[in-house]
Amino acid sequence: MAKLEVGDVAPDFTLPAAGGGTVTLTELRSGAENGVIIYFYPAAGTPGCTTQACDFRDSLASLQGAGYTVVGISPDTVEKLDAFAEREGLSYPLAGDPDRAVLEAYGAYGEKTMYGKTVTGVIRSTFVVAPDGTLTLAQYNVRATGHVAKLRRDLAVA
Repeated sequence: MAKLEVGDVAPDFTLPAAGGGTVTLTELRSGAENGVIIYFYPAAGTPGCTTQACDFRDSLASLQGAGYTVVGISPDTVEKLDAFAEREGLSYPLAGDPDRAVLEAYGAYGEKTMYGKTVTGVIRSTFVVAPDGTLTLAQYNVRATGHVAKLRRDLAVA
């Protein structure tokens, strides 16, 4: 799957969400003054993904204050996302993509190197979708630790 670049139109999606209901990119964009931050992560509850999710949780007020909405997407079931959100106190939407269609549309699923071996799986990635639907940021192979701080610097969010 080809990777997306800044300026590309973000693929729209509707996915089941933790807590019930669905998450739709079009709806998220309509409520975000400066854009939607979408981050793709491999699995709820794993150490790296928990660190990243909690970093977004801890930075949520400043990101929202700067006009951004945050959504996390993984291939997990809604039941697993519900437990993860409750356990970690995550108040932003988490969406499940068990068939990986959205992950693949964003180029966030495919071959990657892990511990020196080539494997197929979720490529930890972050995107910012402007209110007009275009990408203003596309980052692949991001680190779980320290990524949110770097993202805040990239977006000039205090």
